Amino acid sequence: MNSIESFIKRSGSEDWEELAEDGVVYDGVYIKSLRFDGRTNRSPTILIRFDPGASYPFHDHPAGEEIYVLQGEVIIEQAVLREGDYLYTPPGFRHGVRSEKGCVLLACIPEEVKKVQREQGS
Repeated sequence: MNSIESFIKRSGSEDWEELAEDGVVYDGVYIKSLRFDGRTNRSPTILIRFDPGASYPFHDHPAGEEIYVLQGEVIIEQAVLREGDYLYTPPGFRHGVRSEKGCVLLACIPEEVKKVQREQGS
């Protein structure tokens, strides 16, 4: 049987990695994997860091997502979330993300996001 130590991720000893998806690097957006799922070959639990002025495009969460703001502030659509705020977005919720001041987020994203076009008038 494994000890509890084998399940602990010491994120302070890990380096931030640039967020890159499908060959696109998102300037000023970095991640650290907290839990890697070998079955799906992805990390459903991550830390995300946005440098001041960084953004992530409009996208869909097929299985929803959970975000907890650890530092700074982030803008999701028109809502400003600050340190200590929590957001649950239900499956199929579409939004863009940006941070004017910079932030660090804890994110639980059960399925890969899908980039989508913003509909006219939204």
